[in-house]
Amino acid sequence: MASSLICRETLSRVSSVLNRDVKQYGKKHMFDCNEETCWNSDQGESQWVSLEFPEPVRVSELKVQFQGGFSAKTCRMEGCPRGEDFTVLSHFYPEDNNSLQIFPIQEAPAVDKVKVTFENSADFFGRIIVYSLDILGAKAS
Repeated sequence: MASSLICRETLSRVSSVLNRDVKQYGKKHMFDCNEETCWNSDQGESQWVSLEFPEPVRVSELKVQFQGGFSAKTCRMEGCPRGEDFTVLSHFYPEDNNSLQIFPIQEAPAVDKVKVTFENSADFFGRIIVYSLDILGAKAS
């Protein structure tokens, strides 16, 4: 059974934070299970979130909750083993709403890093707002 792959040892990075205000809009808010907080990107094309896991994993599902009006129209998930180049694992197309959306990832290889790229935004300025993001799967054996 798939479970969350994000743990205390998972390293995360984001493309930008609105006005560089990490205290109010930083990446940690995507993973804090608090409906009141969010990651808010700054403006610009192609925002992204990257995660580096402490050990190899097989991704089976992505869960994401956007702020309606600030969602991505098209997204790409890439992954790679440590020290190698990213390859595309999946493309997905979220709806522009506030609901938690779930995207299955088919037959993903073992990876140490995952990068989710929000290729374009419903917002005119390219901002993305994510209230929660989770990657599900299993440790690779």
